[in-house]
Amino acid sequence: MSHTILVTGATGTVGSELVLALANRGVTVRAGVHSIIKGDRFSHITSGVQLVEMDFHKPESLHVALTGVGRVFMITPVTEDQVAISKQFIDIAKQAGVRQIVRLSVIGAEAEPGTQFGRWHREVEKYLEQSGLAYCILRPGGFMQNFVEQYGPSIRREGKFYLPLGEAKVAYIDVRDIAAVAATILTADIKQHQGKAYTLTGPAAVSGQEIAQAISKACGRAVEYVDVPEAAARQAMAQQLPAWLTDALLELHAISRAGYAADTTSTMQELTGHAPHTIEQFAHDNQHCFHPAS
Repeated sequence: MSHTILVTGATGTVGSELVLALANRGVTVRAGVHSIIKGDRFSHITSGVQLVEMDFHKPESLHVALTGVGRVFMITPVTEDQVAISKQFIDIAKQAGVRQIVRLSVIGAEAEPGTQFGRWHREVEKYLEQSGLAYCILRPGGFMQNFVEQYGPSIRREGKFYLPLGEAKVAYIDVRDIAAVAATILTADIKQHQGKAYTLTGPAAVSGQEIAQAISKACGRAVEYVDVPEAAARQAMAQQLPAWLTDALLELHAISRAGYAADTTSTMQELTGHAPHTIEQFAHDNQHCFHPAS
């Protein structure tokens, strides 16, 4: 029986944190990466991490990545065919003898009719539930790390970040907390979390203004949140993203504006015994990401 854990999307925001969390627990981790070169970020880990190239659109690479794996943390790329490639991955995992899949979904996936992102994820959840594999589902809220990855450039360049959220509050979660929960589940007895779906949030819902204040305090410079009309946001996003993704993201923002992203849960602390990171802790720990480029 293999104890190797495959983490797909291992160089992404959540995946990279989970690889580190599992390695720190002494677990044998197989990091699924699109390119071995990208896997260099794990070079400082002396043992316990295997790199494997995998592409969700190349089934043969999935067979290789899943061979000899006991458990999987499944992160699917955000593509227009994400449902189809997710189902294919589950089929191949079952063929390979995988015993458990822990699936990264999205908050509110169980809601009807829900959002487009939620419907995509729920269809995959249902397929996993009916696969015969042991499974657990994580449904996190918006990532605090988006303020580094997506909005960091404008913060560094202008001291501003732009979002069509008005005064809405969102219970953002630090991806380190998602990784901590995932590592806890993946190293526990499989039966302990079988069939469970956990909604994960940060400790408090915060507004754009409160996030700006936290970042300002952490990096010692004024940072401003700019509320953007949805039409302007759509125009800006359409220059960089396909229409299907623009529509889905704007729908999430609309849900947040309506107050549906403000609820918090205590699940993270209940599962790990640790309190989730606050927005102030996140800003402090990532302050170097917000300083102007020299």
